[in-house]
Amino acid sequence: MAGRPSFRDRAVVIRTYDFGEADRVVVLLTRTHGLVRGVAKGVRRAKSRFGSRLQPFVHLDVNLYRGGSLATIAEADTVAYYGAGIIEEYDRYTAASVVLETAERLAYVAAEGDPGLFERVTEALERMQTTTHPTLVLDQFALQAMGAAGWAPQLFDCAQCGRRGPHHAFHPAVGGAACHECRPSGSAEVEEESLHLMWLLAHGHDDDARAIAEATPYLESEAHRLTMAHLQWHLESKITSLKVMDQR
Repeated sequence: MAGRPSFRDRAVVIRTYDFGEADRVVVLLTRTHGLVRGVAKGVRRAKSRFGSRLQPFVHLDVNLYRGGSLATIAEADTVAYYGAGIIEEYDRYTAASVVLETAERLAYVAAEGDPGLFERVTEALERMQTTTHPTLVLDQFALQAMGAAGWAPQLFDCAQCGRRGPHHAFHPAVGGAACHECRPSGSAEVEEESLHLMWLLAHGHDDDARAIAEATPYLESEAHRLTMAHLQWHLESKITSLKVMDQR
């Protein structure tokens, strides 16, 4: 591949699909180059050098050659394998799949590579391996990622007029919590403790959030529903893997 510029980066495998007879396209979220689609040539053959590494939930050190719509993956060394503890446990697997799909959608929105998004994904996947509350890990990732994107929901004061909270209505169209006068048609009627739980997750108060979720499980469910509604509103599309997760 002489003459073709190359680059090295850290990456997480988001998803893969077969390409041609022996190749595979690998969608990577990289630390500094954003979302990259790379083709791994010949990896579906039995003697492939690194085919087993190019799977979702794997953190890689990759060397790629730039191409047109597809880069070429020349090297891929495993940094961490997050699949252990995730792929064999349904709740963790489905929540982790939503993390990956959400990261891909958010990477499209970012104008260029966002190292912060990459770090949030790897942290969420690492925690997902052992957590007893995969929904909390997912929601914390989503809330913090939305905060970095400028989409953080207002969780106390009214998002429309600023009236002091707490309030008991929530709608993504107004930016989150809404007072009685500002709440639009179709607003969700919510417990203020659900919004408090979301605030704890967004600000990294994991122990306090877990204590609330364990004491009052329905607050965890409501916070999850509100978080995902807010996320999908701003992405302007449904998250496919979320439908699978919420079937449980």
